[in-house]
Amino acid sequence: MPLELVSIPTVAEPLDGLFYTPDAGEIRAAALLFHGNCHNFYTGPSRFLPQVLLRRGIACLAFNRRGHEMITSLDGRNIGGGSFQLAHESIADNRAASDFLAARGFERPIIIGHSNGGMLAAQHCGDDYGSPRALVMMSAHSGGTTNVVEMSRLGLLAQDRLPELLARAEHMVAEGRGRELMLLPDWWWVISAESLLDRAHNTPDTLENAARVRCPTLYLRGDKESPVGYPTEAYAERANAASLARCETWVLPDCDHFYTGQEQQVAEKVADWIEKACW
Repeated sequence: MPLELVSIPTVAEPLDGLFYTPDAGEIRAAALLFHGNCHNFYTGPSRFLPQVLLRRGIACLAFNRRGHEMITSLDGRNIGGGSFQLAHESIADNRAASDFLAARGFERPIIIGHSNGGMLAAQHCGDDYGSPRALVMMSAHSGGTTNVVEMSRLGLLAQDRLPELLARAEHMVAEGRGRELMLLPDWWWVISAESLLDRAHNTPDTLENAARVRCPTLYLRGDKESPVGYPTEAYAERANAASLARCETWVLPDCDHFYTGQEQQVAEKVADWIEKACW
């Protein structure tokens, strides 16, 4: 498959990614792939979906938001990455990627997001940015102001130290130390003070976006995932009640959050759904 290493300009550092195009045949549409928390354009669905989608005539842009990796080197000794991510920057990065595709003649992209990228995909499509053709949410988390609480209750992020760590983060931000890093007791292990507060207060709410999406939607999760943390059924109920576009849900058997061992089967099923929804 032809691959092009691309650099998408933003108001800050550029977003690196790969643009995949079919080696033959018509390009019927393009897909934007939004990676999950602390992941990147070459892991997870951003890695295993393109080969299958290309066979269906769908070009793919997999790219890094500014919140990729936990910590990453930028220019010189400057650092960035998922430990510093802010919701408004993630939304802006996704829009920049959509604009990049539109400038190349690929308007109305298919939006596919995994985990945190799925939550952001719902926000992107709820805003109707670029008039998306279809939305695929792969294990998108619930988002909103309860997400940090839910993650910590499940043993991730702050675990049982959330009140303590939020208070420390507020103190650090008040002292002008918002970009200083704090250690967490579990994944993703390290975060800046301002990013922790941003996650607690500014994360888009997946369920609130359900009634705003105007394109066909597939929301799937693995059967090993919580229906509270990954609320496929509740989202579909709200989306279908709004009657702007139809939402279909799947709970995939023997699947974890990363579809381990099931990547090819999941990719084929997603590609089948896209073909039926878009053409």
